[in-house]
Amino acid sequence: MSKPTGPLCNLDCTYCFYLEKENLYPQTRKWAMTDEVLEAYVRGYIEAQDTDTVNFAWQGGEPTLLGVDFYERAVELERRYAGGKRITNALQTNATLLDDRWGEFLARNGFLVGVSIDGPRELHDFYRVDKGSAGTFDRVMRGLEALERHRVEFNTLTVVNRRNSRHPLEVYRFLKSIGSRFMQFIPIVERKAAVATSEGLVLIQPAFEGTTEVTDWSVEPRAFGEFLVAIFDEWVKRDVGSYYVQHFDVALESWLGLPQSLCVFRRTCGSALAMEHSGDLYSCDHFVYPEFKLGNILETPMGEMAYSARQRDFGNAKADSLPRMCRECDVRFACNGECPKHRFDRTPEGEAGLNYLCAGYKLFFKHIDPYMRFMAEELRAGRPPANVMRIAGPGHADMAQGRNEPCRCGSGLKAKKCCLADAAMRDK
Repeated sequence: MSKPTGPLCNLDCTYCFYLEKENLYPQTRKWAMTDEVLEAYVRGYIEAQDTDTVNFAWQGGEPTLLGVDFYERAVELERRYAGGKRITNALQTNATLLDDRWGEFLARNGFLVGVSIDGPRELHDFYRVDKGSAGTFDRVMRGLEALERHRVEFNTLTVVNRRNSRHPLEVYRFLKSIGSRFMQFIPIVERKAAVATSEGLVLIQPAFEGTTEVTDWSVEPRAFGEFLVAIFDEWVKRDVGSYYVQHFDVALESWLGLPQSLCVFRRTCGSALAMEHSGDLYSCDHFVYPEFKLGNILETPMGEMAYSARQRDFGNAKADSLPRMCRECDVRFACNGECPKHRFDRTPEGEAGLNYLCAGYKLFFKHIDPYMRFMAEELRAGRPPANVMRIAGPGHADMAQGRNEPCRCGSGLKAKKCCLADAAMRDK
């Protein structure tokens, strides 16, 4: 992903891990990607892709601060260097600056827009504030209205934090109400160092060995699992095939034995690099620290850095460093230790590298197992996975209950002899 404004943003979200990256560039006075870097990026990125379709992802900071003209130049360069490849663009934004000019441009050029929104007003405004500490909800909604007027395709990215994690269904139903059919839920987990690093960074990487504490805005492990479970239970009863939640889609890939499309759940990582406004290339968006800087695209070809032994080692370390507890876990196939950024806890045996969110993910993956197995079988048989709603909807048994437990309908029979058996017969 490219960060054409670097960490510069018009908001001051309490939980933002990227704002302090300004300290990595103390000499910078103008936070804007130059035309030289932009052209080198577009040309080099297309050349480095061995695919028929090349997707550009623009993030920040807040990428819309550069205005429409910057992206007009970017699209022009994409066409110049496309070489017969299909080019697509995605823009992740807080939406507060979107207006009709933006809407017209984004629609004309087929941009997919990701809108950052954390739920209804009282939940969104708790952490997502501007430089004056004022809430931003109304401005985000105006931006969404501009997208809708111009029929721009959008999805939503919701940061799951200490506050909104307690209100999963309120968040989910709100996102549906504003027209979001594709939802991403990103857990925020940050550790704060007691003393800043020599670069002036306080939110530190997992390998940091000094005194730290988990920030008070970080989502708690079990709360994150419960958040996903609550939304899944509503989704699986009535929304399969109508609304798409990234965690659920990727889980189904896991149950089908497919490579996960989301890097945090893949066995290895290293293919989601981040490029700063200056052309500096880093191993990952969550590892923008000096020790993970691969080089600069004005000095070294992007492909050479992306496919370097150093970057391969970074990606392989995700699997190689898993503690024994994770290697032997029965949901490893779906989790794979999740993001290395979150792997700073210790196992009960004292081994390093346990994911902070482990308890939440175990809760979630074990809960969805019977539904995922059913949907995977439907797909293998050429039937729609949405058939799961026939046996998970209102009035039917909860597939997540144990087969040998007393059935929850109150019959006194074991579930496998009662409603679960009935559900299996209905499917046949």
